[in-house]
Amino acid sequence: MARPRLDANRGGVTDSKICLAVFVGVALGVLVSLLQLGGDSNQWLSQLRTTADAANLAREGQGLGPQHLEERLAELEEEKNALEQKHEAAVRQRENLAAEAAVLRKKLQAALQEGVSLAAAEGNDPQLEIDSLKKQLEKARETYRQPARVKKEERPVAGPPGSIKAERTFPTIVPDPKVNTELAKILEKVAVSKELIVAVSNNNIRPMLQTWFENVRRTGATNYLVVCLDDEIAEFCEENGVPYYRKTLEIPDSQKNAGSNHAISGLKFHILREFMLLGYSVLLSDVDIVFLQNPFKFLYRDCDVEGMTDGHDNFTSYGFDDVSDDPKMGWSRYAHTMRIWVFNSGLFYIRPTAASIELLDRVADRLSKENAWDQAVFNEELFRPSSPGYDGLHASKRVLDYLLFMNSKVLFTRVRKSWELEKIKPVTVHVNYHPDKYERMLAVERYYVKGEKGALDGFPDGSER
Repeated sequence: MARPRLDANRGGVTDSKICLAVFVGVALGVLVSLLQLGGDSNQWLSQLRTTADAANLAREGQGLGPQHLEERLAELEEEKNALEQKHEAAVRQRENLAAEAAVLRKKLQAALQEGVSLAAAEGNDPQLEIDSLKKQLEKARETYRQPARVKKEERPVAGPPGSIKAERTFPTIVPDPKVNTELAKILEKVAVSKELIVAVSNNNIRPMLQTWFENVRRTGATNYLVVCLDDEIAEFCEENGVPYYRKTLEIPDSQKNAGSNHAISGLKFHILREFMLLGYSVLLSDVDIVFLQNPFKFLYRDCDVEGMTDGHDNFTSYGFDDVSDDPKMGWSRYAHTMRIWVFNSGLFYIRPTAASIELLDRVADRLSKENAWDQAVFNEELFRPSSPGYDGLHASKRVLDYLLFMNSKVLFTRVRKSWELEKIKPVTVHVNYHPDKYERMLAVERYYVKGEKGALDGFPDGSER
């Protein structure tokens, strides 16, 4: 029987595979050693170069050569640098936790020695404060005992078409109750699920404010608050059992000629910032709005800002393709543009996110320097994209249903003339398109609340002024 013929190259291939396996195994061992060494770069590099030299000698006869090993060495050095950076970040995290534990330990010792705390000064049980500090200290200690871990970078995975969605609901900030302790105590009592309706008022618009809060109450909503800009309106709220917060603010010089309503409206962006820093979502409302249903049942809460629109139909409210015509361009005379009517700055829901606070800061800063309408500035900052020399605001936004959060143009030009639209009960009606605000507010109340079908008939579509 003849012996089978041996392949002349078979032995060489086997040797090559063995050398490659040895090199990979040694390299992995070096990486494990790095983690155990805690970032000793000199020892790591020495071991890595020794391994590389040995592997190079073992592989010179296999056609791989030193150039391949040098490239691999560079790759491993990059991995080593990345691991060192992660290790340093973990060390800093542990140091911060240790500092936090030390602060809590001092607070606990002080409370135990003095036998009293801030809680006692406020009439609460000192022992509850001490127990709370003990829990915080133990939590910090337990966290410190855990091995430092670096959070792995999470990257989205794109599947089939339509399976991936971009983020639009951004996380809220960490609340800071020290920003305004007085307001924080009020909000703890008034807010429901960390959200509330907020209006800003002075004594000049008292009649509209009364109509405003009477209708808010009628919807069953209890989480509302009036920011009072003078003592008279604060006393009025006190007499009527309306939750309020007294705030003294000076109208900036740039807004003193903007008119009383616009000047007050411009202040709300500065006021809202404190609500955001305390961790509360706010439905900001002007007082020329009639509430007919509890608005919190109709919010999505999936964006930084949900705003009422000044639009009067689907196109103007939600956006449309507007074609511009330039005949001299001939074949390319038609240019397509995207248009949408602005958000009304008198009614919008805003969540306490980084983008929301940046929006408030931008608007407040511009209004403190420019003689501009707050609604125009609000929309410019919200919608204007980044461009050369300008970094746009990356805030997510949603347009509220224009038939539910209705403006007075929609009501007086369309709804009251349509038997189909008359069946819709709005959540709110904002008398923003007409100067005779108070009279129309009362008519809206009679029409929707008291059922007087002819209550709106005596008013023209637009303004007589």
